[in-house]
Amino acid sequence: MDRISAHISHKEAVFSRTALRLDIDNTPDGYELGNMNGIAHNIFEPLREWVGGPIKINSFFRDKALNTAIGGSSRSQHCQGRAIDIDDTYGYKTNAEMFYHIKDNLNFDQCIWEFGDDANPDWVHVSYVNNTENRGRCLKAYRKKGKAGYMQI
Repeated sequence: MDRISAHISHKEAVFSRTALRLDIDNTPDGYELGNMNGIAHNIFEPLREWVGGPIKINSFFRDKALNTAIGGSSRSQHCQGRAIDIDDTYGYKTNAEMFYHIKDNLNFDQCIWEFGDDANPDWVHVSYVNNTENRGRCLKAYRKKGKAGYMQI
């Protein structure tokens, strides 16, 4: 498989410097690829069309070993191919603008304002299960005594 969607290559979706460094096979199976296709087509592609240009993908699929190596949550939707972390690196829209566009216009499971400040998150985490099981849950991540916490917004 060469592409997950029109604007996400398979290579980009599974790339991880940590996986390369630790020799972790970050290859999704058929179930995970199906989930990746779902979020790509229902969240990423509509968002990219609205943004009008490229969106940086910080993290998409994470094998369980990779997720453990980076200290990810044991319940991370990245391990199922259902979550993607995006960033405004290319400057077409801010992370805050993308967060609010997802919140107000797309059917998602979770959308997380990841750290940053009240004006702009450092990145946006968004997940997608399917059109009937998505929770539409919006959270804000914060750090307290070196640990991540989440509050509903």
